[in-house]
Amino acid sequence: MEPSPTGDVAKALNEIYIEKGTPMFMRTVLALFSGGFATFALLYCVQPMMPVLSHEFSINAAQSSLILSVATGMLAIGLLITGPISDRLGRKPVMVTALFCAALFTMISALMPTWEGILLTRALVGLSLSGLAAVAMTYLSEEIHPQHIGLAMGLYIGGNAIGGMSGRLITGILVDFVSWHTAMLIIGGLALIAAAVFWRILPESRNFRPRSLHPRSLLDGFTLQFRDAGLPWLFLEAFLLMGAFVTLFNYIGYRLLAEPYHLSQSLVGLFSVVYLSGIYSSAKIGALADKLGRRKVLWSVIVLMLAGVALTMFTPLPVVIVGVLMFTFGFFGAHSVASSWIGRRALKAKGQASSLYLFSYYAGSSVAGTAGGMFWHYAGWNGIGLFIGVLLLIALAVALRLARLEQLVTRN
Repeated sequence: MEPSPTGDVAKALNEIYIEKGTPMFMRTVLALFSGGFATFALLYCVQPMMPVLSHEFSINAAQSSLILSVATGMLAIGLLITGPISDRLGRKPVMVTALFCAALFTMISALMPTWEGILLTRALVGLSLSGLAAVAMTYLSEEIHPQHIGLAMGLYIGGNAIGGMSGRLITGILVDFVSWHTAMLIIGGLALIAAAVFWRILPESRNFRPRSLHPRSLLDGFTLQFRDAGLPWLFLEAFLLMGAFVTLFNYIGYRLLAEPYHLSQSLVGLFSVVYLSGIYSSAKIGALADKLGRRKVLWSVIVLMLAGVALTMFTPLPVVIVGVLMFTFGFFGAHSVASSWIGRRALKAKGQASSLYLFSYYAGSSVAGTAGGMFWHYAGWNGIGLFIGVLLLIALAVALRLARLEQLVTRN
């Protein structure tokens, strides 16, 4: 008796895709975890060092924030380029090159004698990291068995979140004991090790098929997304939410180092553990959105972010900490809901829709993260609270607009 078509399909899937529980699956998720960890550690390790850099180079908070903003800005631009390049050259070569270059540029930035030189190398770090950020999810969707993509993607995103927290935590503590140059060299060295692990253990692509680059088709794929009634609002939401998030963490260190707290740089670095609430909320709020509907959940977590910012306006340190925890919990939940909404609304060229969302996300980090420094300069934390509050009120209006659009689709 011949095998059934269903059996043939299942057998083909098992032969082509990487299955959960196999050594190859473990190698893949460990490699992508390492890659995600290194990417976000390299990107955000500079955030707790901003007050130190302000002092060393005699620059204000807004100028100091450029060390993060130039990296996220170039990452945003790179996202629109490196994805299509990987369609031609392959997933693993692009990701491996990206990680090694980012680690090396980080170590070079630690040796730069001028502020301009540091900004140039940080821009190259951001551009390099776009090669992994744009390609990793595509690699997983091509190589992992469809039944196990959720698990693999979750482990990769977990590496992202832990990397972002660890990069801040390690440098935040180190700069109390060693120079910022040494702290950057250590982070760059750790990322170099992660890049070597990634290169050695990530399986070669088995389902990748090279495609020629057609600028016209790429442009059509991008413009298509702006004809949808909801996707442009989701891109704007990404810009606003990430802009608010990065602004708070860019300048909270300046506040905690000054009166009336006078915390040490190590304690400010330890403040990064609030990220744990966000790692938890991204999965929890995402599941809640699946149950109750995205239109009911998104605006609610933005209100939670607003409440968190309001609490940070008070002086007692425990109240400030609770406010930052609420804000962080709300942000990761909102980002989880908004990013998953992209896949539901984008009917064609889903990869390009995701690229536009991530472009807006990192553009928000770059633009608002630096613009917030002007509010800090002129009005201190009250100015930061006002700036973030305005961003979140606009984000709330966008969320309510998206809810109405979703309601119309449900009725129809």
